[in-house]
Amino acid sequence: MAKEPSNPDVWRIGQSDEELSTAPTVYRDGLFEGKVVLVSGAGSGLGRGIAALFARLGASLVICGRNEERLASAEQFLSSLGVKVHAKILSIREPDQVEALMDEVWERFGRLDVLVNNAGGQFPQEAIDFADKGWRAVVETNLNGTWFMMQRAARRWRDHNQQGNIVNIVAIFERGMPGIAHTGAARAAVTNLSKTMAVEWAPLGIRVNCVAPGTVATPGFRQYPPEGVESFQQCNVQRHPGDMHDVAQAVVYLAAESGKFITGDTIHVDAGQRLWGESWPAGKPDYFKVGV
Repeated sequence: MAKEPSNPDVWRIGQSDEELSTAPTVYRDGLFEGKVVLVSGAGSGLGRGIAALFARLGASLVICGRNEERLASAEQFLSSLGVKVHAKILSIREPDQVEALMDEVWERFGRLDVLVNNAGGQFPQEAIDFADKGWRAVVETNLNGTWFMMQRAARRWRDHNQQGNIVNIVAIFERGMPGIAHTGAARAAVTNLSKTMAVEWAPLGIRVNCVAPGTVATPGFRQYPPEGVESFQQCNVQRHPGDMHDVAQAVVYLAAESGKFITGDTIHVDAGQRLWGESWPAGKPDYFKVGV
C-alpha cells in the first residue's frame, strides 16, 4: 500500500457508508420505487456510492463484481437502506457470465430499468512499460466488459418490448491520461460507442449516456504512489478531489425523468479538470518539473 502523501487533506479514501446514507440530495424520496437498477462494480468505490443513492431513492438493486467479500459487504449495506438487493459474483469480461446475469435479472424482477456500467479498473504505469497482459486486462474490462453488458441488456429490452436506460462511467480523457494510457484508450472508446448506440438503439426506446468523473476520492487512491495522489490536489480549478456522491447524483440525473430528453451525451463531473490542472497518477516525470 502506498504511503500517505505529505498533505493529509489529499489522502481521503472515500465516503463511509454512513456518509453515503445521509449525504444531501436534490432528489425526492421514492423517485425510483418500482424500478430495477443494475450497477456493476458496486462492491466499493464509485459503484457503491451510485448504488447507495439509487437505494435511498427506492430502487430494487442488482449489483455485481468479482470480489466476493466486498460484494457481500455492499449487499448488506444496501439492504439496510430498505430495498431488495440481488448480488452476483462474476467477471464482466466473460460474455457467458453476463448472459446468465441478465437471465437472472429478468427471472427475478421481470424487468430492468437502468444499467449503470461502472465496473473497470487500471493501474498507474508509464505506457512504454506496459506488459501485454496488463494492457489486455484493462481494455478487456473497461471496454469489452462494458460492451457485453450493454449488448446483453439491449437484446432483452428488445425481446421484452421494454424501454431501457444505460449510463456508462468513463473518464476525463480529452487532454490525454499520462500514467494510465490503457484506461484512457478504453474509456474514450466507450464514449464513442455510447454515441453510436444512442443512435442505433433509439428505435428500441433505449437511451445511452456517459458520466465522466474527474479525480474523485475513492478507496482506489490507495493504488497510486504518494506523488500521484499529491497531484490530485491540483488537478482542477477547485483544487481538490470530488466525492463519490457527486458522481452518483449525475448518474441519477440521467437515469431519472430529468434526463428523458438526453441521449448520446456525457456529463463531466470534474470541477473543470478538462480545462486546467495537472493529474499525474504515476507521478510527475522530472522532464515536466519546473527548475529540474
